[in-house]
Amino acid sequence: MFKRKAFSNTLLVFVLFISGFAQAQSATETKAPSVIFLDINETLLDLEPMRASVGQALGGRPELLGLWFSTLLHYSLVETSTEQYHDFGTVGTAALMMVAQAHGVQLSEAQARASIVTPITRLPAYADVRPGLQMLKDKGYTLIALTNSSRKVVQAQLSFAGLDDLFTDYLSSDTLKSYKPNLAVYTWAVQQRGITPAEAMLVAAHGWDIAGAQRAGLRSAFVARPGQSLYPLAPAPDYVVSDIKALAQRLPVR
Repeated sequence: MFKRKAFSNTLLVFVLFISGFAQAQSATETKAPSVIFLDINETLLDLEPMRASVGQALGGRPELLGLWFSTLLHYSLVETSTEQYHDFGTVGTAALMMVAQAHGVQLSEAQARASIVTPITRLPAYADVRPGLQMLKDKGYTLIALTNSSRKVVQAQLSFAGLDDLFTDYLSSDTLKSYKPNLAVYTWAVQQRGITPAEAMLVAAHGWDIAGAQRAGLRSAFVARPGQSLYPLAPAPDYVVSDIKALAQRLPVR
């Protein structure tokens, strides 16, 4: 009888311990970040309107917009890996000239620049973005833009899209003369806010951006915009959502 009672007490203690551990782990997992960093192009802003200007520059080939943007991202990583730096607009211009050459289109540097530099500051936000960001702000989150574009460009972009009032600050990797997903960019961003990486979350529609933020110790939320996918060799993000509104609905009030 004594042994049975002792066993029951031990079992009860063990169950309570496991229950408490699970609750503590759950609380840790659901603890709200203090700052949310947001990527801009393709995450918040729709590149589709650039199809016309890029397509015209490429000899009437609007379907090459995606190839141009992926080439731009590719060579921004080349810049970081080879320890050189040109601003995002210059790399974008070079990328467009490369795509033109590959498809037999004659395109000058001036023509390439004109087709992207102004149009990229005139992009609309996806329909879910304004209400989603407003929900996040109302829940007590600090929203910071974190982009590879220059600070001047991101300010123009968010102003045109009618989102600038929702952001506390704009951070550009241009300050470091580097590009995401260089870990130094994420580390620098959290340092600017005086927080630890674990207190921050990156929201992005690019698997490479999510992978970089996670490697730097930030939490992450992947926005599954059409045509975007996660990098299978990186850990899964904390959240996978269809849009910004869906993320705002899942995050707790701070």
